[in-house]
Amino acid sequence: MSSVFVFPGQGAQSVGMGRELYENNANARAVFDEVDAALGEKLSDIIFNGPAEELTLTANVQPAIMATSIAMLRASGAKVPEYVAGHSLGEYTALCAAGAISVGDAAKLLRARGNAMQSAVSVGAGLTAVILGLDINIVREICAEMDCDVANDNSPGQVVISGLKEVVEKTLEIAKARGAKRAMPLALSVPVHCRAQQPAVDAMRVALDNVKFNTPSVPLISNKTCAPLMDINEIKDALLYQITHGVRWRESVLNMVEMGITEMIEVGPGSVLTGLCSRITDKITAKKLEI
Repeated sequence: MSSVFVFPGQGAQSVGMGRELYENNANARAVFDEVDAALGEKLSDIIFNGPAEELTLTANVQPAIMATSIAMLRASGAKVPEYVAGHSLGEYTALCAAGAISVGDAAKLLRARGNAMQSAVSVGAGLTAVILGLDINIVREICAEMDCDVANDNSPGQVVISGLKEVVEKTLEIAKARGAKRAMPLALSVPVHCRAQQPAVDAMRVALDNVKFNTPSVPLISNKTCAPLMDINEIKDALLYQITHGVRWRESVLNMVEMGITEMIEVGPGSVLTGLCSRITDKITAKKLEI
């Protein structure tokens, strides 16, 4: 029996997240202050007060979710268990929690990642969308026919796709015709985890090489391999890979079962990953971190 801390990705944010912790817990306050100092601006003000349109910008929301997640972890005083994992940007948070990178460096990397992803595709040229109620293999077939990409295999019947806007829109129409319960665009400012993000890989390779990485205290269950990683070079390669390839979350959770993990604790705003786990398996107990 073992446990895993999991950290959420984009979509978990809300204006005001972490504000109560900042006001009442010194450890949490130190996290937000470190992020502000690293970025040279008061990102915490946007997190706590909005506006929502500014918080949800990719370059802001990625370090914002990381900061809130780590603040929650530090406020709780909880010890990191046998494994960590993160959904997309959550991998950076997981690495920070496991001591592989500092809070400040995680913020800088996620700001760079957000900027690189935004710059890779012209505004309005890309689209990310969700398809509900279709098997992943059917979605993959449709994406192959239409030349777009599976961005997230989240849970049975929940698949996110991404690519050029007109291609994704046509793919949604086909998915509905093939029996999808729902197929709709998501409110993301960039197309994520797709081939259109290739220019972001080069920018992030430079950013990763400029940050000091330590061997994590516990293995990271990777979005790329669905298996635990400890080697820094393999981890960096996986972080670059996930920019242009889909997040294999459903497979990762199923592999957690095979690894003997029986408890998942979600650390961060929202409860998206807790909900996904309950739809993937009944062999892992999923819950939110208690603070």
